[in-house]
Parts: sequence; structure tokens; C-alpha cells
Amino acid sequence: MQVVLSGASGLIGSALKASLTDAGHRVKTLLRHPVSGDDVDSWDPARGLLDPDFIRDADAVVCLSGAGVGDHRWTDSYKRQIVQSRVDSVGTVARTMADLAAEGRGPRVLIAASAVGYYGDTGDRQVDEDSPPGDTFLSEVCVQWEAAADPARAAGLRVTHVRSGIVLADGGGALKRLVPLVKAGVAGRLGTGQQYMPWISRTDETAALRFLLEHDLDGPVNLTAPSPVSNADFTKALGRHLHRPTIFAVPRFAARIALGDFSEDVLTGQRVTPRRLLDAGFEFTHRTLD
Repeated sequence: MQVVLSGASGLIGSALKASLTDAGHRVKTLLRHPVSGDDVDSWDPARGLLDPDFIRDADAVVCLSGAGVGDHRWTDSYKRQIVQSRVDSVGTVARTMADLAAEGRGPRVLIAASAVGYYGDTGDRQVDEDSPPGDTFLSEVCVQWEAAADPARAAGLRVTHVRSGIVLADGGGALKRLVPLVKAGVAGRLGTGQQYMPWISRTDETAALRFLLEHDLDGPVNLTAPSPVSNADFTKALGRHLHRPTIFAVPRFAARIALGDFSEDVLTGQRVTPRRLLDAGFEFTHRTLD
């Protein structure tokens, strides 16, 4: 299999690239800075530029690009960057694939990143891929993000949107930030702590992406473990495994002062289940948080 990958340097992309390469597949990567080679090429999604010849012989494109939602305070300009970086990346890939499809060429599969933020704040309500979008900023981002793939969908190509949860990995992602706080004994629940955290291990995230490359599932697919937990339970579990107390709590007002609009993302939650993955026979390595 030949796969073109954007976002290959990220937490998920780097693991996926290594997994595919180790299995004998050819992985070609798209980078935003000037570069050229047999298996690497530059692109400019903000300007809609992608060399169609680079993806012409690929079987699939996996698009994981996008500005990090937790990398900066959510100013108006950064919120625009969050939206545009995702819409421009997926849109550029989708339009290029659609143009190639019109010639009877090019990859037939687009796997595009999305997120469980699509569902907004679900409280205790359990949701799956058939549930409607929420009404938060991140919900709106995800709706636009997924709609950006419409040209590929209209061209008859398989488009799969992976609505990922919080990816847990040793030394990376959310744990990279949380572990030092717990070790220092200053961690605790956020707000009420009752908001659900739909998590998934990087091992299962990577395996699920490979599963979707090999199985004919289109539309949205939740990439979360079968057992979402509350923020309070997550924090307790982390403290238990690190042998540190987690008695503090960050009040809602303090989170809003410290994080601004980004507090919306950490004070709300989604009780998400990976129904379509389970129905398709995917087997999780890490089904429970412990």
C-alpha cells in the first residue's frame, strides 16, 4: 500500500508513519516548508497548492494537519487559524483528489482528522456517530472541517472522518502536560470534574487508523476507547499510578481566567462510544484506563 500523509511529525502522524513503514508499506509525506524528494514534497494548503503528481499513484491520503487547539490562548486571530488550518488542509487534498478522480487516476481513499469536539458538551448523554453536532466553537470547527472534504465525496471517493478523543501516550500529548503536575502534587479535577473525557491510547489510535485504511468504512468514525471516564476519575487514576495525591481542584472561574475561551474545551466533555469501530470488529489493546 502507498499512503500519502500530512501531519507526519505530530503525536499521531509520527506513530502512524512508523507503523506503516514497519509493515512494509510506502509512506510519502507532505511538509509545509520547501523540500522535494521521492517520498517527501512541500505543499501550501493556505494557498490551495498541492502537486497532483505527488499523490497520483497513492492508494490513500491521510490528512492529520491542523493548528493545535491547546497550543495558544484562544484569541480571535488564533481561533481563525484553528479553523483555516484544518479547512485549508482537507480542502486542498479533497479538491486535488477530485481532480485526479475526474481523470480516472489518483487515490480512492481520504482519511481526514476530526475530533470528538464535534458533539459539544454531552453531559451524561452517551453519543455515537449518529449523534448531531453540538453548539460550541469546537463543534463548529469540526462541522466545517468535515465539510471541507465534500469535493472528494462528490467525486465518489471514500471519505472517512476520524473523530479522535484525547490521545494518551508516554511523554506526549495530554500526559506530557499532566504528568509533571501530578508528580509535583498540584494536580486535581477541573471544574466539577464530572465532564467526560473520551480518551484513547496512541497504540489504539494508530491501529484504528490502519484498520480504517484496510476496511471500507466511510463517514464519521469515533476513535475513542470503549470506556470514557469523568475528569475526576481520570485525575484520580493518574495520581494512583504515579503514587501522588490529586486533592486540588481548579474552579471553573479560575480555568476561564487562565485559559480564556479554551476553558470551553477542558470544562466540557463528551461521553463518546466507538460504535462503528466495534461493529466492524476492531479490537482495542487498551479498553480501560488502568
